[in-house]
Amino acid sequence: MVPAACYGAGSLAKRARKAATARHERKLELLDLTHRRRVALEAANRPPEPVCGCTHHLAKHDRQGRCREEQRTAVEWDAELRPLRHELRACTCQQYVGPEPLGTVFAPELVDPR
Repeated sequence: MVPAACYGAGSLAKRARKAATARHERKLELLDLTHRRRVALEAANRPPEPVCGCTHHLAKHDRQGRCREEQRTAVEWDAELRPLRHELRACTCQQYVGPEPLGTVFAPELVDPR
């Protein structure tokens, strides 16, 4: 009778440990899900960054839209076409193509105020 009781207690402990592990994993999954949901909501509520196709910010472009930033450009390559030497050159971006900040957008009145 004593060996059977010991065996049954070991089996119960093993099942309890397995259930606790499964519950812990589910809790971790729920925490990860809520974290990803919060990050996605924050990203959705953030206005778009005014970054051009050349990866430079709107502040780096002049009034005509030309980029005034310098970037690293490869000027020498090896036999496998890997760059060996770089130089700073003016960005070749011709015009800002990123999102326009909302402050510069004009929307006419839809209803006549009279």
